[in-house]
Amino acid sequence: MSKALIFIFITVLLDVIGLGIIIPIAPELIMSITGKNLSEASSIGGWLMTSYSLMLFLCAPIIGGLSDKFGRRPLLLITLLVFGLDYLIQGFATNIYWLFAGRIIAGITGASYTVASSYIADISEPEKKAQNFGLIGAAFGLGFIIGPLLGAALGSIGLRVPFFASAGLALANCLFGFFILPESLSKENRRAFSWTRSNPFGTFSVITKYSVLKIFIPILFFVYTAHYSLQSTWNYYTMHKFKWDHTMVGYSLAFVGITVAIVQGGLTRIIIPKIGPYKSIIVGFSAAIIGYFGFSFAPEGWYMFALMIPFALSGLAGPSIQSLVSNKVPANAQGELQGGLTSLMSLASIFGPVIMTNTFQYFSSDPSKHYFPGAPFFLSFIFIVISLSIAIGPLKKLAKSE
Repeated sequence: MSKALIFIFITVLLDVIGLGIIIPIAPELIMSITGKNLSEASSIGGWLMTSYSLMLFLCAPIIGGLSDKFGRRPLLLITLLVFGLDYLIQGFATNIYWLFAGRIIAGITGASYTVASSYIADISEPEKKAQNFGLIGAAFGLGFIIGPLLGAALGSIGLRVPFFASAGLALANCLFGFFILPESLSKENRRAFSWTRSNPFGTFSVITKYSVLKIFIPILFFVYTAHYSLQSTWNYYTMHKFKWDHTMVGYSLAFVGITVAIVQGGLTRIIIPKIGPYKSIIVGFSAAIIGYFGFSFAPEGWYMFALMIPFALSGLAGPSIQSLVSNKVPANAQGELQGGLTSLMSLASIFGPVIMTNTFQYFSSDPSKHYFPGAPFFLSFIFIVISLSIAIGPLKKLAKSE
């Protein structure tokens, strides 16, 4: 593997670690800064996640457009430098406003994965593109394991230590890239920056362009939104109900990452070809229904670990739906299709955390009234049941026409 590809892999890995590292320590950090209780802190945590996702959604096409004009190297190095400084801002944050500022900046610099993907496209031979793009997927999977573990381990030293460690890694990678990373985009292949092309809302138009995708708009939105009960309330829920500390939260999330990596990195390649996409979607949705229902009523902490094993099979649904839908769209419109799907995911990442954390706050703040801390997971259970009931008919038709 070339030094440039190693650098790209590390860059994406650090982006994802930056997202995962804050999850185990977020509740305690927010409570220590604001003086709020755990339920109130969860709502603030949801808004922090939404601010990150919103900036990522708005800035990814802009950062990509700027890299088409000025080249990949300067954009990658600048975003890494700012990323490192941003971690320092969050590490030294004395009030919630600085923490929000840090998350907003992290969302802007997190858009560097767009430039990283472009860099790989620039330097890869056609027959090696899929293999090299796989590095980004591997970095995402590894990052969601390392991030929570780092947050748990370093958080035991001090709640702010994970930020300082991440700052050092980002700045070291920036220095590494300064000396070894060549420019991948030749000057003749550059183009002028266009605000029209960089409009993040433009990809939504493709969602209504193809009838096959229209059917799956509510299905996919419910599925993507349901996932945020895990990402945004797992730490608050387990701390509240099972009295876990940030170390235990970090270990549990690393276990989640491992089970997801096993399914998406290995079992999808075996199960989907064997039983077909339609049955894989049914298995995936069924696993999600069992998992979310179980999480919402789990009486003890070990149930969360046990339920993650069958729940991980829910990862079969996403690739299978993409496969069925992709086969109904012309070859020259696959990029548009993926853009539309990404837009739905982005929309869910903006609204999902706020919906789930505020649901948790409402049902956990007062034990004498409407007390049900597992409500976000039960809401996800309802979302998946609705998705499955809507999807069965259209999926049968698609599967028969394959």
